Amino acid sequence: MPAHCGAGTSPYVGRFAPSPTGLLHAGSLAAALASWLDARAHGGRWLVRIEDVDTPRCVAGAADGILAQLAALGLAPDEPPWWQSARSEAYAQALAALQHAGLAYPCGCSRKAVGDGPYPGTCRNGLHGKPARAWRLRVPDGPLRWHDARLGAQEQDVARAVGDFVIRRADGLWAYQLAVVVDDAAQGITHVVRGEDLADNTPRQMLLQRALGLPTPAYRHTPLVLAADGCKLSKQNGAAPLDLTQPQLALAAAGAVLGLPALAAATLPDWLAAAVSAWRDATRARP
Repeated sequence: MPAHCGAGTSPYVGRFAPSPTGLLHAGSLAAALASWLDARAHGGRWLVRIEDVDTPRCVAGAADGILAQLAALGLAPDEPPWWQSARSEAYAQALAALQHAGLAYPCGCSRKAVGDGPYPGTCRNGLHGKPARAWRLRVPDGPLRWHDARLGAQEQDVARAVGDFVIRRADGLWAYQLAVVVDDAAQGITHVVRGEDLADNTPRQMLLQRALGLPTPAYRHTPLVLAADGCKLSKQNGAAPLDLTQPQLALAAAGAVLGLPALAAATLPDWLAAAVSAWRDATRARP
């Protein structure tokens, strides 16, 4: 399977997949806007998926709040949103396929036992008397190479950098990596446009796509909005929800992070139309 699919052979389908751990902030708006602009610039469809698989971190009402924020910003999906919490059967089928192929194995290691480094493969050849806790993907050795539309040539040896990674957690919840791969394929996603902080996830997702016989989308990772301390702006470090009293100003700020020029537009629809044109010109200049 090639490192990335031939995006021109299929109609463009993009997506924005927020986790409902809080409302959208300036950083998540930049990612949402980039994915929407790329879909519209390619004449494609744009979908929204609520990634609520990590239920302990989800905040009550946040998902509906995010959808309301997107509507206020004029970023309307082309289909009703998907919710990962309703997709457990699909993830179970994917895990069963990996188990049948000998590509997934049970792990009895606690997080404390594993530590912060790459998983050392303790349970690769058996549990050694420990009860099974999680399931891991058996990762092949060697570098994985792919092309990112913004970052260029990328490479990672997942076995050395991460090791066999979890696809079903010890608490019974589905791991993000498995859920996102299964859902991207089920929704026919051809292009993934998301923040640069998620670029490191790409090789793990590619390995799962290959293991499950699924297509690999084209990837573009966009600049991050940084907090005052230079770290990524996030809900974890207290990022404030968007002030949508003037949606066009919020979008303009996100557009500036993405490298768009200042756009003169009287209305929100006019600004969005101008932003699509500017994005199309910019991405043609920087393929």
